Amino acid sequence: MSPASTPFMALACPLDGAALARRDGCWQCAAGHTFDIASQGYVNLLPVQHKRSRDPGDSKEMVVARRRFLEAGHYQPIADAISAATLDAATLNAPAQAGPLACLDAGCGEGYYLRALAAEGAASALSLIGLDISKWAVLAAARKDGDATWVVGSNARLPILSATLDRVLCLFGFPVHAEFARVLKPGGVLLQLDAGPAHLRALRQIIYPQLKAERATELGPPAGFELLDSSTLQFDFEVGSQAAIADLLTMTPHLYRTSPAGRERAAALTRIALGADVRLTRYRRIAAA
Repeated sequence: MSPASTPFMALACPLDGAALARRDGCWQCAAGHTFDIASQGYVNLLPVQHKRSRDPGDSKEMVVARRRFLEAGHYQPIADAISAATLDAATLNAPAQAGPLACLDAGCGEGYYLRALAAEGAASALSLIGLDISKWAVLAAARKDGDATWVVGSNARLPILSATLDRVLCLFGFPVHAEFARVLKPGGVLLQLDAGPAHLRALRQIIYPQLKAERATELGPPAGFELLDSSTLQFDFEVGSQAAIADLLTMTPHLYRTSPAGRERAAALTRIALGADVRLTRYRRIAAA
């Protein structure tokens, strides 16, 4: 992380919603609910009663595969676009920032995009938090960087105090717009990145017998938001080894959606030319009437 980035501190107790304070290796609320900080530096704010499975989210294998694939630079243009759109105060008509720009990556994975943001915003004051439902993803992120706040938690119940964030990133993730609206300050911005119809099409044509029809695009901004802008980023890249192709397949839901025959066809590849196609949409949080 950049020297200008600091951990985000406005966490909320996942049991009663009260503010958490950091003290003596833990986070604690006024009622005494205590959450230990792991030796790697992250905190688990996902109570067992809020889990839908014993070990939710990406597996350790998926996290390792994603880290290798992303660190190879295949998605660097996506990281650059996200960082620029997040820090773009001029286009957002943002007022002068009184303090650090508080930013949540909701579904942060192993922290690749948040680290890229910190590097791009090295001259800016940033307060960063990465949250993911996968403990393996958050563990990997915390090991890589100790300057941000890393949290195991769910987008469905963000353990964050209301109206404390300037930016929320939801990248290839599962948006919960009501929660994003709650934690954003009025005028704060949600950046949502979704795969477009041509994203990784060449790989999908190999592993599936037939591609599904694309879903209709969402109509209108979510409740509590206004649309700022939407842009498409497309670029070509090549994955040049069986191992790297396996990492790409492992890090995506396609690994579990395709058939054994589809996985065998992918495993036989030694290189593949692919196209990225993503849509980046920015929404502004509007003040309640």
